[in-house]
Amino acid sequence: MPGLIPLTDATRRPVQFPVATVGIIAANLIVFLLELHGGEPFVTRWAAVPSDIVAGRHLTTLLTAMFMHAGWLHLISNMVFLWAFGPEIEDAMAAPRFLIFYGLGGLVAMLAQVLAIPHSNVPCLGASGAIAAVMGAFLVTFPADRIQSLLVIGVFVKVTFIPAAVLIGFWFLIQLFNIGAVADVNTGGVAYLAHVAGLLFGVVTARLFEPR
Repeated sequence: MPGLIPLTDATRRPVQFPVATVGIIAANLIVFLLELHGGEPFVTRWAAVPSDIVAGRHLTTLLTAMFMHAGWLHLISNMVFLWAFGPEIEDAMAAPRFLIFYGLGGLVAMLAQVLAIPHSNVPCLGASGAIAAVMGAFLVTFPADRIQSLLVIGVFVKVTFIPAAVLIGFWFLIQLFNIGAVADVNTGGVAYLAHVAGLLFGVVTARLFEPR
C-alpha cells in the first residue's frame, strides 16, 4: 500500500525559529519516556477515558492525553507531521498564540472523540488531533505551498513535491472514510473522528489567531 510522508514546506521558511513547535516535540518525547518508565499505570492515569470524562472525572486528562502515544511509531509519525506544518503556522501566529491554538485544537479533538463514544473505557491518547488542527490552519493559510514529501510504494521511495491543499485534502478524505476506527483497541488511541474535528477547528479558527 502506498504511503506519503510530509517532510517540510519547500515554498517558504519561517522567519523566526519555531521555539513553540520544538518545545511541543520535546514535551511529547519526555512524556513518552515517562510512559515507558511508568508502564500501564501511567497510561491509565493520564490518558483520557471517555466514560470518566462524561462522569466528570479526570478532566485534566483531556490535555495530558495530547502528549501521550501508544508506541514509538505513533510518536515519530505524529512529530514528523507536526514538523512538516507547525513551523510555518507558528510563524504566522507567533509562538504564544500558536500554543493556545494547538492546545484548543487538541482539546476539541479529544472532546469530539469522547462525545462519539461516551461509555467507552478505552483510553484515548495522541497528539494527532492537535496536529490535525495545525494542518487545517495550513490548508487555509498556505494552500498553494509545495510540501516536500516521501512517496513510499513497497521498497520504492521517491522525494516528491505536492501542493498543501492536495496533500491535506487527500489526508482529510482518508479520515472521513475511516471515522469510527481506532488505531489500537488494546492500548487506546485517538480515533479518526478526532482528526476530522481537529482539522475543521483549524480551518474555521486559524485566521482568528493570525495577526491581520
